[in-house]
Amino acid sequence: MNDFDFFIGSWNVVNRRLVKPLTGSDEWDEFPATSVASRHFDGAVSFDEIKFPTRGFSGLTLRIFNPATELWSIYWSSSSRGVLDTTPLVGAFTGDRGEFYADDEHEGAPVRCRFIWSVFGADSCRWEQAFSVDGEQTWETNWTMDFTRA
Repeated sequence: MNDFDFFIGSWNVVNRRLVKPLTGSDEWDEFPATSVASRHFDGAVSFDEIKFPTRGFSGLTLRIFNPATELWSIYWSSSSRGVLDTTPLVGAFTGDRGEFYADDEHEGAPVRCRFIWSVFGADSCRWEQAFSVDGEQTWETNWTMDFTRA
């Protein structure tokens, strides 16, 4: 249940976000962020706040470990919307890689959403988001965050 302990602390973040997901576009927008993460409940809860200074909003992520299923549920909230997403992405780590999935929507259309966390050591990790519209046969990565310890 301590899978997100690697993330405790302060981070500098490079975001790359696909401008028009699921359109065949390959135009990416790159922008900075800073993040501070903490652990709670002896590692069974992970929380972070991320600030996007050039975008004018912040976000927070709440991750909760279920000891009965040994799965994490990941919830997101943005200061621009002011609500906590109620459908979590659910999954687990195998070694230094975590995969998390949920059914979601993009611009009103149903998508399968996937988060991948990759840990590259004590001072570097990556988060990426991808959508699938064909039953997980193919995935389009639409947002990556490269973290380096501040």
